[in-house]
Amino acid sequence: MRGRLAGRALPLAGNAVLQSNPLRLESGAVRRFAFPFSWMTGPTMRLPLLIALASSLAGLAAGAQAAPARIIPAPAADTPREGAYLVTSRTPIIYTPGDKDAQAAAQRLAELLDRSRGLKLSVQPGGPQAGAIVFKRGAPTGEAYELEVGANGAVITSSGAAGLFYGATSFWQLATESPGKGPVNIAGRRIEDAPRFAWRGLMLDSARHFQSVEFVKGFIDRMAMSKLNTLHWHLVDDQGWRLEIKKYPRLTEIGAWRLPAGPAAAADIDTATGKPRVIGGYYSQAQVREIVAYAAARHITIVPEIEMPGHAHAPIVAYPELGSSTPPAATSGDWGVFPYLYNVDEKTFAFLDDVLGEVIDLFPSRYIHVGGDEAVKEQWKSNPAVQARMKELHIASETALQGWFISRVEQTLNARGRRLIGWDEILEGGVAQSATVMSWRGIDGAIIAAKLGHDTILSPAPTLYLNHRQTGAPNGLPGRGQVVGLREVYDYEPMPKALNPDERHHVLGVQANLWTEHMRTEDRVALMAYPRAAAVAETAWSQVGRKDWKDFADRLPAELERSRSLGQPVDETALQVRALGRPVGQGATVILLGAEDVGEIRYTRDGSAPTAMSPLYRD
Repeated sequence: MRGRLAGRALPLAGNAVLQSNPLRLESGAVRRFAFPFSWMTGPTMRLPLLIALASSLAGLAAGAQAAPARIIPAPAADTPREGAYLVTSRTPIIYTPGDKDAQAAAQRLAELLDRSRGLKLSVQPGGPQAGAIVFKRGAPTGEAYELEVGANGAVITSSGAAGLFYGATSFWQLATESPGKGPVNIAGRRIEDAPRFAWRGLMLDSARHFQSVEFVKGFIDRMAMSKLNTLHWHLVDDQGWRLEIKKYPRLTEIGAWRLPAGPAAAADIDTATGKPRVIGGYYSQAQVREIVAYAAARHITIVPEIEMPGHAHAPIVAYPELGSSTPPAATSGDWGVFPYLYNVDEKTFAFLDDVLGEVIDLFPSRYIHVGGDEAVKEQWKSNPAVQARMKELHIASETALQGWFISRVEQTLNARGRRLIGWDEILEGGVAQSATVMSWRGIDGAIIAAKLGHDTILSPAPTLYLNHRQTGAPNGLPGRGQVVGLREVYDYEPMPKALNPDERHHVLGVQANLWTEHMRTEDRVALMAYPRAAAVAETAWSQVGRKDWKDFADRLPAELERSRSLGQPVDETALQVRALGRPVGQGATVILLGAEDVGEIRYTRDGSAPTAMSPLYRD
């Protein structure tokens, strides 16, 4: 939102100061906005201008007909009903005796209600009863569900375990549309819901900066609340090898640790060792199994990524015989595309087979991601042994050699019942039709893949690369230079128009990526992800006809409050208003910037708190 107050000078009061409070968006409320205030020209002055962002949502009164559900992602169908359902600590949650999936969904709902509203509901087996929240098996299959809420209780129906889980999630969202603790009235409604895409993903880069087990679990938990179902876990890159491989312990003993770039890090001497202090870490196989089980309980599949043939700096440092040239001295502490590639010796493929064997034992996912991107071929071109192997195999180019390399690895995976997925560069050397292509260099990779009969996932840079800054505000978080705001992420449509109906069946879904070069802390990872990940979730789940930016913006305040109630970080910088002022005589002209078109901006000029009746700021 950008504009000017009709060029009018606002009167100044000599000792008044700009008021500011943290941004809080609530239904039926007007809250004061925090924003940096600076003059465009002239001396520093103080102005009694208060600005509020008013949500356009009306609160629900008990017994009133429901407004549209403030749920993200938007459900396929939401039909208001008369009446309201009061949920208290005495409300039982019922599941069919012996139905472990329904029991798990019921316990998940009880946990969320306890964490967010402080309501401790009992979960018990039994038959339907008045006043209860009931989980039952019924017509919707897989991830689809139905949710019926009326004065006498609520019923969540699905024949699928995931459907029951997502029905529980939606009920919790209805119970937290307005913030607060204790009992809550939920307006009557019937929701019929099912996802648009099967693959609804986020990628977490733990290679560039390592995250703790607890953080990864929390990240998974948050994904589940948004009905995201695939965590692409980037575990290997030039800057670190993060997965314990028992047959090759040096991968983590050496490859998991690095000296950060720059002279300051080199001068930071660890007194215990007398050497510069290193950073890093890795996940033991026991920890990975724990995380995989945690994700599975929340209906999230973890797809591990083991990069090859490029981005192999860290493993080549650990085992120099794997490389194609003089090995680097240490794991890289810098960013960029490096030239280190695996060689194509049989011993190297034996190493990769062993590694993938342990990976497959840890991750039950159908897919194993092998990277395949940004493989600079100079070392292959200059390596006599690699050139001799190409001649032996009658391979004419290094690009074709990468295709052979990836196909060789794919055979290993297929033999063990898994499917290969890679970045769109794998198309360049030719791969089997069973390979799945993740399109990151725009959408062309997805279009080519689908037309060739490959399944594909849309994950284009920069729109779905959440390492880009989400605001140009001076107090925004650092990241890649181009700003990719919340609305740009939301407006992205993943289905390429160039595909015909038959080809569209190959589009499995959509994924956003969190590359962590500029995310040194876990809080920063979370802040760069949200609220943009909520926009990705709606694109991935909601039907095209249910997507509408204004409607999403109206539902966003409730989603932000849910995050606050659970202590989950959200970057609200892009939702804050920035004021730029220019002195004009005894007053000033003020321009307000920001707010991402969420809600309304209302202001006062007399120092009083803005209300819904205060003047509306317009572009």
